[in-house]
Amino acid sequence: MELTSTDLGLAARVHNLTKTYGTGPSAVRALDAVSLGIRRGEFTAIMGPSGSGKSTIMHIMAGLDTPTGGRAWIGDTDITALSDLELTLLRRRRVGFVFQAFNLVPTLDAIGNILLPFDLDGRRPSALERARIDGLVDSLGLATRLGHRPHQLSGGQQQRVAIARALATAPDLVFADEPTGNLDSRSGREVLGRLASASRERGQSIAMVTHDPIAASAADRVIFLGDGRIVADKPKQSAEEISAYMLAAERGAPAVAAEVRS
Repeated sequence: MELTSTDLGLAARVHNLTKTYGTGPSAVRALDAVSLGIRRGEFTAIMGPSGSGKSTIMHIMAGLDTPTGGRAWIGDTDITALSDLELTLLRRRRVGFVFQAFNLVPTLDAIGNILLPFDLDGRRPSALERARIDGLVDSLGLATRLGHRPHQLSGGQQQRVAIARALATAPDLVFADEPTGNLDSRSGREVLGRLASASRERGQSIAMVTHDPIAASAADRVIFLGDGRIVADKPKQSAEEISAYMLAAERGAPAVAAEVRS
């Protein structure tokens, strides 16, 4: 996949990205010359078996890890050229994160966790931002839980708090790492629905790493990784189509092999 100057309108992108862990004969190449763009206003799922590089590419795209080679951008900003402080400020102001482990601050109640990005940025939400946060809280069913700390909330409620926190500043780009991995099916559907609506209704770009075909079927686009490379890039797929593709890939089906070579 070759990226050109027209791709500067993407929410995030990487070009010729490599990531190697270790040195010498024991070195492991997690990413091998990957080029990928996350389109604005689109919900993108990144899939692949364990060790395929899907979490590594997301962490580099989000500025949480550094590449061995290649470059990464958030919007038009080359994040591989930023200092640690510049990168921290960019992530805080332009990117939201949703993690499988929730990553809530245990000493803060739900509303404290939701407002944490503003506190870290040394400011209070504007009236418009507060109205948006109130709307998020209502839509996520958290209005009666705002005074509760994480240990007083169910897993689904904790993940909804994490989503409200990720969306509170209306970031252009949200990264979600296995966001339904610790949830029951009902809570998982609610989380996926909220991420999809953030993309569909608010034009936010969502990049979600998952191994779950049902979760990936909520996305507008599904990218498959294998052995550190992109092996397929497909439009919206059903869970059955995704499962069939992954099964065929594991078995080395001829159709999949032909697609990888194309």
